[in-house]
Amino acid sequence: MTKNEKYELVENYIVENQHVHYRLAYSYVKNKENALDIIQESILKALKSVEQLEEIQFMKTWIYRIIINTSLDFIKKHGRMQVMEEDALHSFLPEQRDETKNLDLYDALDELGEPYKTIVVLRYFEDLKIEDIAEIQKENANTIKTRLYAGLRKLRVNMEEKVEV
Repeated sequence: MTKNEKYELVENYIVENQHVHYRLAYSYVKNKENALDIIQESILKALKSVEQLEEIQFMKTWIYRIIINTSLDFIKKHGRMQVMEEDALHSFLPEQRDETKNLDLYDALDELGEPYKTIVVLRYFEDLKIEDIAEIQKENANTIKTRLYAGLRKLRVNMEEKVEV
């Protein structure tokens, strides 16, 4: 496959899945403008390094890894942003009806820290398989499973603490 063909495939994949990529970036920064900046930077990184994508079947996990790393870099550089827009949760998860119930969930997710937050978001918000998450994180699938269950336990404790308050 030529560089131009690979470039075109990556470009089409990015356009077709832009809402998923935005949602993933947004889950880290909780701000529309910052999420869009992360996506823009991620797309630029992906297109510049398209030659590094050796097998096209790994494009999804490759792009996710770029977005996650760009999001984490953004947070390190700018600190965790807590600005919440009025329609933030609605645009983040449009299928949710009662947004106030989810505020505690998102706060508890933010408290998880890495790598637990990333694994929970990818598994339950992006509906990725354990094997795909392992590929994105460059870890063993059993390690991902262990961290997923540990993250869910921590999330449950955080949620119970919020309910008690």
